[in-house]
Amino acid sequence: MDWTACLDHLQEHGPRSLIQHVRRVEETDPAGQRWPRFKKSDDATVAFVELVEAPKPRYLEITDALRARVDAGEWTPGTPLPLDDLAAEYRAGRDTVARAIDVLEREGYLWSVQDGGTLVRHGMMRLRRPRGNLVKRNKATDSAGYSFPSASSQEKWKHHSTPLAGYEPLTDPRIAKLLGVEPGTPVMRRFRVTGPESEPPFQINTSWIHPRGVTDVPEVASEDPGPGHWLYLLERAGHWPISWTEFHRARTPTPDEASLLEIPVSLPVLEIVRVGTSGGDGQPIEVTEYIVASDRVETVHVLHRDASTQSPWPDMQGPPDEVETDR
Repeated sequence: MDWTACLDHLQEHGPRSLIQHVRRVEETDPAGQRWPRFKKSDDATVAFVELVEAPKPRYLEITDALRARVDAGEWTPGTPLPLDDLAAEYRAGRDTVARAIDVLEREGYLWSVQDGGTLVRHGMMRLRRPRGNLVKRNKATDSAGYSFPSASSQEKWKHHSTPLAGYEPLTDPRIAKLLGVEPGTPVMRRFRVTGPESEPPFQINTSWIHPRGVTDVPEVASEDPGPGHWLYLLERAGHWPISWTEFHRARTPTPDEASLLEIPVSLPVLEIVRVGTSGGDGQPIEVTEYIVASDRVETVHVLHRDASTQSPWPDMQGPPDEVETDR
C-alpha cells in the first residue's frame, strides 16, 4: 500500500481500520525480515484530519454585497448609508455591518464624515479641478467681481452653508502678520463654503479685510456681494489694481473643516493663503484662506527661466572631464 492508497483507505474506512490492516501485515513478517523493526508490533495511533474550506465570515459576505451595490450605482455619491436598515436587511448585528463598512472605507468606496455618517464616495477618484494662476472676470453672474482658481469664469458656484460677514478678533498670528495688524485686532471676516452647483462642497474660504478697507467701503461688510464683488468695491475705492500672492501647504483638516467639506478627517487638505496687496498704497488690503480637499484639486505651475538660463549653453570643447561645471 503506497501513501495514496493509505490516504484513500483512511478516508473510506477510518483510522481503526488502517491500524487493523497494519497489524495483519505485521503478522505476515513476525521476524522483521521484510520490514526491519525492533519488535513484532508497537503502539499505533492514527489521526486523520481532512481540511475543508471554511465558510466566509458574515461581515465579508456583506462587504461583497455592499461593494456590488455601490459599483452598480444603487446609491448616488454623497448618500449616507443607513446602518440600522442595512443590519435589518442582512439580518446581522450593527457591529457586523460596521466591520463590512470599515473594509469598504479602506478600499475607498465609502468614507465617514463627522456628524454626517458614512457616505458613498464620489468615485474612487473624485472630479479634480486644476488650479493655475489666472484671475478672471466672473461672467456667470451679474457681479463685477473675479473668479479665482479653481473656479471657471463661466460657471456659477453655490453656497453650501449660510455666508457670514462680521467683525471678529483675528487670533491667528500668521494671518495677522500677513494682513499687517496685531493679533487679536477686530477685523471684518467673510466666511463661505462654496462649490459648483453640481458638485459637493469644494472649498472653505475665509477672507479678512483690513480695517482701512472697511472704512473706505463699508459695503464689504455685507453678506450679499457675489463672488469677488467686494474686491471690485475695494478697487473702485482707490485700491486698484489689487495684486495677489498665494502660499500653499498641505495639512490635516480640523474636525469642523472635515464636516463642512464632507470628508474624513484622515484626508489631507490643501491650505491656500492669498494675500491681496492694494495698488493704491502697496500695503495688504485682504487675506483669504482657502481650504480644499486634497482629492479635489491639482495645482498647475508654469516654470520660467531666470536670467542665467535665457541663452543656450555654449558649445563644449574637449573631452567631458575637461569641461568646467558649477557642480
